[in-house]
Amino acid sequence: MLRVRFAPSPTGYLHIGGSRTALFNWLYAKARCGKFILRIEDTDQARSKKEFLDEILESLKWLGMDWDELYYQSQRFSIYKEHAQKLLDKGLAYLEGPAIIFKVTPQIIKVEDLIRGEIEFDSSTIKPQVLIKTDGTPTYNFACVVDDALMNITHIIRGDDHISNTPKQVLLYNALGFPLPKFAHIPLIMGEEGGRLSKRTGATAISDYRKMGYLPEALMNYLMLLAWSPGENQEIIDVAGAIQRFDIAKVNKTAAVFDIDKLNWINNFYIKNADPQRLLGLVIPLLAEKGLIEKDNPDKDHILSIVKLFQPRLNTLGDFPGWADFFFQKEINIEPKAQEKFLSKDLSREFRLFIQRLELIKDFNIATIEEAFRAVVKELNIESKALIHPIRVALTGKTIGPGLFEVIYYLGLESTRQRLEKWIKK
Repeated sequence: MLRVRFAPSPTGYLHIGGSRTALFNWLYAKARCGKFILRIEDTDQARSKKEFLDEILESLKWLGMDWDELYYQSQRFSIYKEHAQKLLDKGLAYLEGPAIIFKVTPQIIKVEDLIRGEIEFDSSTIKPQVLIKTDGTPTYNFACVVDDALMNITHIIRGDDHISNTPKQVLLYNALGFPLPKFAHIPLIMGEEGGRLSKRTGATAISDYRKMGYLPEALMNYLMLLAWSPGENQEIIDVAGAIQRFDIAKVNKTAAVFDIDKLNWINNFYIKNADPQRLLGLVIPLLAEKGLIEKDNPDKDHILSIVKLFQPRLNTLGDFPGWADFFFQKEINIEPKAQEKFLSKDLSREFRLFIQRLELIKDFNIATIEEAFRAVVKELNIESKALIHPIRVALTGKTIGPGLFEVIYYLGLESTRQRLEKWIKK
């Protein structure tokens, strides 16, 4: 049976690169009816933190990646020492104080990489390898080999920054008499301007993307496209569809480029097509955090109507409080440039007439609000834009947003009147 593993170290949060590696392993296991093993590489006791571990596990769950088995290297120290002793007994390793060192014999090592084809290494460039450090903990390469072999890992899928570790590990597999797994090294993810990812170019914890209002299915979709494609220029693909098509051999050899605009576009697609009730549950904490609503007693029906109004426009749910704040505030903040451009001249007559028309409406709805507006424009013999922009700024404080008549409807007649009257000179 095919068995793959994702082996994060809890010395930091789960980022885009790590989550993409986890995803490709998980997809390959699902596509081949195999097992996805999660191994926590926490041998560095000083730097490993519970907060990092919790974030890694929670982020994987949030993305929808379940695992079949879970191991912690910190619980396996006796196993590593046992196998190091075997190498000592064979004369393939030696003691240097309390440390155990592996002898490297010169040879040519050839590895058939599933993505890159044959890779050749000359072990004469590799120095003797520490297996067990002076503090009794195992080194990365040694613990990896022992664990991958004993956990029956058949395919090792990891970033190509690990290519240099491959010959060292092959030497250890051979020395311990373990069968070699198949290797696949996926390209690194680069920033848009070249170079490795930075905080500015996407190297952000998955938990932060969650807080910013990205949906897990959108992030999964985007991660798939970083070095793999379902074909036919398709960019929207769900997990079920990806499982049917995914093949690790079809992963690109060249580096993937992180594109925040593309991620936002994909997230917007999933938000537009999401159940508004689901989005309601996600935005209520965001509104409460900004002090726009009471978290324990929100007007869910009202908030849901506002969510539906903004749903087609949102790139992230994190945008929602800033865009929709005027619906929840008694006193709105008006952008200074917008005020100067659209509210600097006396609009008392226009606003007063519009209020009067609104007050005459018997059935207050979006259609009748628009009729009232068109009547005012006609009576004043002005262009629609001469009035629509000032009203929008007076009501919302912003120059862009949903349709004005929808805004007036959901604000209600009373709030609309109060906000417009502030600009009527008595």
